[in-house]
Amino acid sequence: MHSFDFKQVDVFSRVALKGNPLAVVFGADELSDERMAAFASWTNLSETTFILEPRDPRADYRVRIFTTLNELPFAGHPTLGTCHAWLEAGGVPKGEEIIQECGVGLVRVRRQGTALAFLAPPLLKTGPVEADVVERVRRGLGLESGAIVRTQWVDNGAGWLAVMVEDRQQVLDLQPDHSQMLGLAVGVIAPWHPERDGDDAQFEVRAFISGDGMPEDPATGSLNAGVAQWLLSEGLAPASYVVSQGLTMGRAGRIQVEHVGDEIWIGGAVVTCISGTLTL
Repeated sequence: MHSFDFKQVDVFSRVALKGNPLAVVFGADELSDERMAAFASWTNLSETTFILEPRDPRADYRVRIFTTLNELPFAGHPTLGTCHAWLEAGGVPKGEEIIQECGVGLVRVRRQGTALAFLAPPLLKTGPVEADVVERVRRGLGLESGAIVRTQWVDNGAGWLAVMVEDRQQVLDLQPDHSQMLGLAVGVIAPWHPERDGDDAQFEVRAFISGDGMPEDPATGSLNAGVAQWLLSEGLAPASYVVSQGLTMGRAGRIQVEHVGDEIWIGGAVVTCISGTLTL
């Protein structure tokens, strides 16, 4: 049995319990893959991360990201949450930005005031979603024919595809039949209409991972990173905008998107809820 420093943080919210929780284990180099996977399953959170010594000399730390079922090469809220925990524990970056090493390579993270932001990684798969897959998604979401107005693969390592509908309320009213979408990671997005919805955000998003232990994610960095690359490339969003996510789960996630030059940054606040010691 070994002891490890441990934190549980809440990502994409300035208020505890309103974002997306993440468990972070420090100094995990001596843990086996099987032990990491078992602990991630036990936490029963959407993701658990393990901080290790970097292999790439340019990186400040290396992270491995586990869901309750498998390991991910990249995920957004674990990137920000792990960085927050590492900095709070006394981590000092080698440069102005923090460089995280993970399955997709090196990811840049920067401070944005009291928040953090990561550079959206390149898309591994893009382009319109195939018609048969769109039909599966439409049936799974319980949408009427023609309700999906745009589609795009936005896979940056987590397998995401995205569909757009016209009205925010359509997103909030969804009650998916996950049996229709097994094996798919589906993001649903709609614009806010300021005259009716206000101006606290510009888009509403929900994220469904059918067949995973967590069928809906409350605030999703990887999905919003891919969606931002899609929307901005087609002129469907302003250079700076805010996404609302998690409302139907009792959360109030806010994801900030900033398009600066050729770079797209995905940011948000992180708060620590638990600090302690883990024995495994």
